[in-house]
Amino acid sequence: MRVPELLVPASSLEVLKVAVIFGADAVYIGGEVFGLRAKAKNFTLEEMAEGVEFAHAHGVKVYVTANILAHNSDLAGVRTYFEELKTVAPDALIISDPGVFVIAREVLPDMELHVSTQANNTNYGTYRFWQQQGAKRVVSARELSLQEIREIRANIPDDLEIETFIHGAMCISYSGRCLLSNYFTGRDANQGACTHPCRWKYAVMEESRPGEYLPVYENERGTYIFNSKDLCMIEYIPELIEAGIDSFKIEGRMKTALYVATVARTYRRAIDDYLQLPELYREHMPWYLDQISNCTYRQFTTGFFFGKPSEEAQIYDSNTYVREYTYLGVVGAKNEAGLYAIEQRNKFSIGEQIEVMKPNGDNLEVVVQRIVDEDGKDQTSAPHPKQKLWIDLGCPLDTYDILRRKEEESHE
Repeated sequence: MRVPELLVPASSLEVLKVAVIFGADAVYIGGEVFGLRAKAKNFTLEEMAEGVEFAHAHGVKVYVTANILAHNSDLAGVRTYFEELKTVAPDALIISDPGVFVIAREVLPDMELHVSTQANNTNYGTYRFWQQQGAKRVVSARELSLQEIREIRANIPDDLEIETFIHGAMCISYSGRCLLSNYFTGRDANQGACTHPCRWKYAVMEESRPGEYLPVYENERGTYIFNSKDLCMIEYIPELIEAGIDSFKIEGRMKTALYVATVARTYRRAIDDYLQLPELYREHMPWYLDQISNCTYRQFTTGFFFGKPSEEAQIYDSNTYVREYTYLGVVGAKNEAGLYAIEQRNKFSIGEQIEVMKPNGDNLEVVVQRIVDEDGKDQTSAPHPKQKLWIDLGCPLDTYDILRRKEEESHE
């Protein structure tokens, strides 16, 4: 039995550190160029180097995405970028374009190379091809079933690794190759600038009646015909391991530290429980299911893993997210006065009950005792986004603890 790696996304240096502390075996990040998340904060070379150093100090690997579908004008810049990555020394590059792959082989001959899901990896012949080119790992297309993944595993060498998305947002286009964004807005999804038009509301217009828009009714608000539920496989860890998957990948390089901490912690616990004792995994299932919904999500589906999805995998009545908790910030260092640093992410006030989310699975209910600004002045609340503060919650805290507030019922 293969022991799966838990691979977690990070949009920034802060989120990378949270991912590491909350249970990732590996983290994948994007630089400022040539990744498929142009709107993410992404990493400068200096931040990458710091992130790699932090991760390696905790026994965690870092993979850098360079998975655009390159045009002629990109290739010289790709070569320069890979030269710069020599100083960062990540553990692997994630690449989809064959031309970019060849440049990586030339510039970074000792670098481990992973083939992105963008390369449409749907059969064992494709896996064998990429291994012959020098790939160590291939990321399966999201359109594959578990049975197809088992067949791939049985027909490729044991040392060729399979990485598979097991949680997060689903793309409506084949392996993420989408033209809608480029068509509607001029922003190319395959160059990292997707505007997510699959989440928009659509209507039908009949040819002989131009200008008359006919909604495709699901309810009075219209329909969202491309709007997939989010993938969640927390209930099927045994099946994923049995299929021979080497790396369980979480989607979300645009997500907050709260999202990353919640998902990483839940899957870490589920994987470890199952490997320790399958009965323990089954016993703790209610906890996993409760915890995995403690971040922003869009209902859940098992995607293509058990065959072609039915109409139940779509969300037809809205494009809203379910949000049970609001992210308040990440705990930083403690000062001489016994207060803890935090960079505020959403408003909270003195006397308010919030939760401290611990990497070990504990959630502590606390009351905000004190809020002090950078100048040492006491405040009754923290209303300003990204304000740097010092706080007292009436209990000891640890660096990288997550602060959150439970909401009655919230949708974004």
